[in-house]
Amino acid sequence: RMKRPGVRTERPAYLVLFHSCLGHEVLSSLPLQMLLFFNVVFFPFWCLSEGIMLALKYGLLPCYYQFLLVAAFLILTVAEGLRLYLGYIGNLQEKVPELAGFLLLSFLIQLPLLLFLLTDDHIIRLPLETAVHIIYLGFLASEITTAFFALKVMTRQLATQFYLKQFEDAGRPWQLGHSVSQGRAAHPGRSGQQEREGN
Repeated sequence: RMKRPGVRTERPAYLVLFHSCLGHEVLSSLPLQMLLFFNVVFFPFWCLSEGIMLALKYGLLPCYYQFLLVAAFLILTVAEGLRLYLGYIGNLQEKVPELAGFLLLSFLIQLPLLLFLLTDDHIIRLPLETAVHIIYLGFLASEITTAFFALKVMTRQLATQFYLKQFEDAGRPWQLGHSVSQGRAAHPGRSGQQEREGN
């Protein structure tokens, strides 16, 4: 693209400096990423333990509790895979929708089902089952807390970038018009010659 003489399109120095500072700032949460990593390692052991315990006590449960426990186990397993995937993508790639989905799945699906498995007295809780559920609950509580703060930081940063871009776009027409007028004032003969050639 050819630039018109005398027209300056560079951004102000403070905007360039602010954008460079924003570009190098890492918003991913290290504590959340560590919790997600250990959760991924722990989750197969939880599935294996819960599956074995459910098979051992399945025949001793009433029919409706058999259905409830199988449904809870399947929902927890499927939702946990999706939840961990959203947590990894949302935290590492700093994506707000994925991290918000991770937080909602943790708070609205995983936490109520896990509390049901831990507090209901009619499901015949076995010692190993109680132990893995308590560890899983610790992961969930820690991840919900850290994900909330990470999401808060990311949304604040996105809002700052949005307002900065709005401010920059609002000042660009004035800056362009001011630069054009300065260019015409610096080369008055050239502007008159261009007008005569146009006529």
